[in-house]
Amino acid sequence: MDKPIVVALAEGMRGPQADKVAAVSPRVRIAYVSNSGEPRDDVSNAEVIYRGFGLMPPGLRRLLPSMPKLRWIHVMGAGVDGDLAPQVVNGDVVVTRTRGLHNLPVSEWVMLQVLAVTKRLPELVLAQHEGKWDPVEVPVTIEGRTMGIVGYGEIGQTLAVRARAFGLRLVGTRRHPAPAPELDALYPSNELDRLLEQSDYVVILTPLTPETRGLIGEPQLRRMKAAAWLVNVARGEVVDEGALVRALRERWIAGAALDVFRQEPLPPDNPLWKLPNVLITPHNGGVRHPNFSDAALNQFLDNLGRYVRGEPLKNQVDKTAGY
Repeated sequence: MDKPIVVALAEGMRGPQADKVAAVSPRVRIAYVSNSGEPRDDVSNAEVIYRGFGLMPPGLRRLLPSMPKLRWIHVMGAGVDGDLAPQVVNGDVVVTRTRGLHNLPVSEWVMLQVLAVTKRLPELVLAQHEGKWDPVEVPVTIEGRTMGIVGYGEIGQTLAVRARAFGLRLVGTRRHPAPAPELDALYPSNELDRLLEQSDYVVILTPLTPETRGLIGEPQLRRMKAAAWLVNVARGEVVDEGALVRALRERWIAGAALDVFRQEPLPPDNPLWKLPNVLITPHNGGVRHPNFSDAALNQFLDNLGRYVRGEPLKNQVDKTAGY
């Protein structure tokens, strides 16, 4: 019989999820780990780990020394910035990630925020809670305005379809520009200023990499229109939070709709909570929907079958690029 393949799973997968993993092949053996990165079983022979279901990047990093035979990490989410420890990047471990499942919910979240801030929905909801009949002036529609998508990838393409239906003009940046007839313009990443200067809504969708950490700082915020809104559903660290707070207080820009932050949960004393021109959601733009866990697991199961058969894995991450 072929040698067993030990797959490390978070304890939260005990039960039906783990049964599905084991059912992929008689060779599969399950070893459980805690969310904090403590082995519950012997993981010294583990070749595969599913990083999800409560196991977060810090837990994975604590586990790595216990798994000398690790060959493959599958990340439940789309972002892998926290999983790319030096020994992973510099070693022969393959990293794969879930793809496609965030495209629609993130796109809908962005459109929700764009419509909400343009139509001044937060002020209307506040007036409702205070029992006030307080009509507000809504001076613009979003039709004809410009949305700039920073990091134009799969999610950006899905967003573009929905934004175009509202009559928005669309521009984007991408590390390696390719033909994008659905956009009015696509710029290389080093021409970000061109996007910032013309956009009424600057939507951050870029992955967090060494190149994008702090990408939006004081110079970039000052390049934006005074009436523009910053919309971030990527990673908090892409934006210099201190510079953003100052930009919002001093009205360099009109406001920000934020789903991600440098520190999560966002601390109660963070000044962003108190700013009137900020709309905050608790990192639920992409994955807080009931079918996500099962759909993500199915992508892993398909890849695990490939691993058992010695076939190339789908959705591999470029560890050097960071996505």
